[in-house]
Amino acid sequence: MSIRGTASKQFHSMPISISSRAPSSVTSDPSPLDAIRKQTNKIEDLLDSFSGPIKPYLPAIGRFLIVATFIEDAVRIISQWSDQVFYLNSYRHMPYFVTVLFLFFNVVAMIVGSVLVIARKYSVYAVGALLGVVISQAIGYGLIFELNFFLRNLSVIGGLLMALSDSFARRRIAFAGLPSIEEKDKQMYFQLAGRVLLIFLFLGFILSGNWSIARILVSFIGLIACVMVAVGFKARLSAMLLVVILSLFNVLINHYWTYSSSHPNRDFLKYEHFQTLSIVGGLLLVVNTGAGKISIDEKKKIY
Repeated sequence: MSIRGTASKQFHSMPISISSRAPSSVTSDPSPLDAIRKQTNKIEDLLDSFSGPIKPYLPAIGRFLIVATFIEDAVRIISQWSDQVFYLNSYRHMPYFVTVLFLFFNVVAMIVGSVLVIARKYSVYAVGALLGVVISQAIGYGLIFELNFFLRNLSVIGGLLMALSDSFARRRIAFAGLPSIEEKDKQMYFQLAGRVLLIFLFLGFILSGNWSIARILVSFIGLIACVMVAVGFKARLSAMLLVVILSLFNVLINHYWTYSSSHPNRDFLKYEHFQTLSIVGGLLLVVNTGAGKISIDEKKKIY
């Protein structure tokens, strides 16, 4: 965002012979996939039992975490106003008056949009404003082609889409000249897009950094969980696993609070810390609501 510091079980029936009078025999040996599903169902039931007291609050927690990076960025722009103006004016060659307007509208959009997302009010406009901030800052600060920044912002956008899908009520809305549409029907498309985009942060984590045995193991497990979230297979369990991995990563790696306020790495780590919180918030909404209608989990219920 803004510039940082200085730098079916399967049943197998035996064939029945016409001449045989013996009763048919049926084997009930489960397939490996059925065994995996049985174990994962037990884990999901266990998670539900532990998360019962906080489950009613998960949507609110998720929405708050999703906009955490915007709140932090707005506060930092205000506290570092002169540095922001100087950078955009001197290094990005943005006229002074345009720079002031750019920063002012970004701060207003981030604060107002974040409050509305948390309150679940005018969510379409709020998410639209925050999406505008993501795009305008990528262009304004010249970071649109920076790979890690690009992947992180894709995940932030995924979190915003999850927040938008969470805001839809189950009622019908009608537009002039168009067939009536149920918001729950729109919800599933936003859930799909949000799930897919959310995993890009972890892909960025896989592509960056020094490799070690621990990092390879975490990346392998995380990549499998990302694919499962994207296709909607055991999405709640996979999302919970990613929440744990990213939360531990955030504490162990993005520990900006261990640096002094003047240290050049503090702002960069703080930026990555709060962006990771936003993706964790989106994943918590997946944990709470599941993958949605366009998913393997939903298709299993039908077939």
